[in-house]
Amino acid sequence: MNTSQLLWIASLVVDGYVLLPRILSGEVVDRIVIDLDEIFRQDATESVLRTDSGEIYGARNLLQNAPTFLRDLLGIASLWAEVEAILGPTCGLVRVLFFDKPPEQSWALPWHRDRTIAVRDNRLPSVEFTKPTTKVSVPHVEAPSWLLEQMLTLRVHLDPMTDANGPLKVLPSSHRGVEDRPVVTILGERGDVLLMRPLVSHCSNRSADDTTQRRRILHFEFAAIEQLPDGYAWHDYVTRNR
Repeated sequence: MNTSQLLWIASLVVDGYVLLPRILSGEVVDRIVIDLDEIFRQDATESVLRTDSGEIYGARNLLQNAPTFLRDLLGIASLWAEVEAILGPTCGLVRVLFFDKPPEQSWALPWHRDRTIAVRDNRLPSVEFTKPTTKVSVPHVEAPSWLLEQMLTLRVHLDPMTDANGPLKVLPSSHRGVEDRPVVTILGERGDVLLMRPLVSHCSNRSADDTTQRRRILHFEFAAIEQLPDGYAWHDYVTRNR
């Protein structure tokens, strides 16, 4: 590891998040946006969330619908290697989401931690997994803290993050039970990559009423271990080589 990598890993350990600036060039981001638009155009299923006017503001099940595109994207700028530096060489990609805040369809999220994972079957009896739900035909459960502590979220920002378009807010060190540090608003540029632990408390406000800015994000979730207890299995577990 180089000095820069050691520094951002230390920030991730202490704060629970770290923003890596300008990881992807503008040209690469433009290509990603074009490819995503084509993927969404071909997908007429409920996985793609659209406004009444047809504007896309979210998408689920991307790992099933566009696996090659996502694998190629993670190969750019060694994004997968950066995750492996934290979770180890056998880590797997377990879920991918797309978020947007179109000006006419903005939304907010209250303070929360990301506790839900996608599994193959959420009907099995378990003392580890609770609160079964189904999201766009995919079973989900709430995972135990010990498992979430071995997960990492990677968010690729396809638009600038400004005060006007409902940026993410985080409570640093909250993944370690520290609740008294000042809230941080994550501002940055298109092509920035945010690494975050799921148990960091975070929220976001609606976009400003007069903004024309979008806030498009690809949200990747990785896990360090493939085998789950109580007969449970990840809905998907994609490693760099398979």
